[in-house]
Amino acid sequence: MNTIIMTDSNCDLHEEYLNENKVPVIPFLFNLNGKDYEDNFGKSISYKEFYDELRKGGLSTTSQITPYTYEEYFKKYVNEGCSIIYIAFSSALSESYNHSLLARENVLQEFPNADITVIDSKAASVGQGILVQKAIDMHKDGKTNKEIINWLENNKMKVNQWFTVDSLDYLKRGGRLSTTSFVLGTLMSVKPILIVDKNGKLSPIKKVRGRKKAIMDLFNELKNTATSMNDETVYISHADCYEDALYLKELISNELTVKEVLINNLGPIIGTHTGPGLLNLAFMGQERV
Repeated sequence: MNTIIMTDSNCDLHEEYLNENKVPVIPFLFNLNGKDYEDNFGKSISYKEFYDELRKGGLSTTSQITPYTYEEYFKKYVNEGCSIIYIAFSSALSESYNHSLLARENVLQEFPNADITVIDSKAASVGQGILVQKAIDMHKDGKTNKEIINWLENNKMKVNQWFTVDSLDYLKRGGRLSTTSFVLGTLMSVKPILIVDKNGKLSPIKKVRGRKKAIMDLFNELKNTATSMNDETVYISHADCYEDALYLKELISNELTVKEVLINNLGPIIGTHTGPGLLNLAFMGQERV
């Protein structure tokens, strides 16, 4: 039985890479200034245009993936005789994961022999993407579904994500930041450093003054917590701040030996809740706290 690695658009991996490895990507939906869009690698609206609209005061809201949509994707590959390993956006950040579980149960009622596994990545953006990449690599190496699933479940807490944002307003507006943290941060004009914690939630860790200091903090966290860097890909995702992403990549490349450093765009779903200027660093490292 052929195995399909499946994910959603919040993985923020390059479309070419996903197409090359035949990974179906379920798109999230968002509404910008009253118009509906699919999160489809910048085809319906470019990343630049999306973030420019936010800068001008545009309003974006996001929608969860429905159980019906999941059922349609799952059934397509079940009907083709495939096993499915779906790597989902963090359950702490969206109900979509729970919708995928409901869809799985509905499909199993119709196809009792279907083989569908749903993995809660407890991650976002390229942190989720790392798990997709690992699953692809293991599948190429001939690992069994059980081996892939066990590795993902046993190692997903080693995916480290450190990020900074330009403005706390988007995180506060979307309920991702407490009022106390928001007020303190705004009064101090700081740049917050946040992580995706062990529960898959966004968690403020510290506050620093200045964008360059915040970027250097991300780099230092990589140095302090990454493991086996020679064999690992380090991912950077950004919300229309490519120059900052490039600066972070140069810091890494000039001082550390890593397999590669890849820069990816942050999609509009997460970008809606973080705003322009997010810079996210994801890598395999020590167990999350």
